Amino acid sequence: MSDDQTAATADIMQRFLFEGSDIRGEQVTLAAAYREVLENNPAPAPVQQLLGEMLAAVALLSSTLKFDGIITLQAQGDGPVPLIMAECSRHKALRAIARQPVGGEFVLGADTSLAGLLGKGVLAITIDPEKGERYQGIVPLDKPTLAECLDAYFAQSEQLATRLWLAADGKRAGGLLVQALPKQLVADEQANAEQWDTVVALAHTAKPDELLYLDHSQMLYRLFNELAVRLFDPQPLQFACTCSEQRSLNALAQLNRDELYEILTEQGHITIDCQFCNQQYRFDEPQIRAHLEDLPPTVH
Repeated sequence: MSDDQTAATADIMQRFLFEGSDIRGEQVTLAAAYREVLENNPAPAPVQQLLGEMLAAVALLSSTLKFDGIITLQAQGDGPVPLIMAECSRHKALRAIARQPVGGEFVLGADTSLAGLLGKGVLAITIDPEKGERYQGIVPLDKPTLAECLDAYFAQSEQLATRLWLAADGKRAGGLLVQALPKQLVADEQANAEQWDTVVALAHTAKPDELLYLDHSQMLYRLFNELAVRLFDPQPLQFACTCSEQRSLNALAQLNRDELYEILTEQGHITIDCQFCNQQYRFDEPQIRAHLEDLPPTVH
């Protein structure tokens, strides 16, 4: 593929439908947004690869959001990588982080599989709408890959049948999602199940390099040329951090005020670093005191 073609398919997500069936799909490829995340997360190659898969996965899952809000994918365990997470808003703003162990850098063993990186732990999917109640679903990290853990999450929940395929190589990240829709076009249970099994079997032949570097239309033709597929216009994605000076001040306001003033007495200021984008916010004592005085009194 030429550089022009590669650039054209970078940082986009596209929805597609299987004509005459109750099945939809999404395909995503990421390049610039993935690189920006890696620049803010110095880590060994296996951790960078997992970050890419997390980004692709959360972008695909964001396609289920029907309202303004953020979807977060977070894996936490007792392995060399204690926590890794990725977020995507309904407006396709992405960010991610791989948290280093306390007091040190990543020290990986010979096993760089999902279990080798994260150990025993859980995978949480959190949907945080701007209006309405927060929802979280949790599944054990007991499958060989992130995609299989997500498949298990959808299988154990009462949501629509969903399958994912993910890939990342330190330069690009990509993924494919197929999902059953509420029955409208095919009422017959057996026919519906056969269509689903066919689509999943064909999607399962997707190779990592194809997910990363093949143009979406070419990829879908390669996988599903025997089926009628309608491809929609691409949606752009980009790296964007949700940190701000106001949010940082609000975070400081959650701390014990006596401890806060003690730090200010010793240092004269407080600095907050955003781990997602490396932005630094510095607050002097007058600014913090003014912010705290504007807040309503704490109710005990």
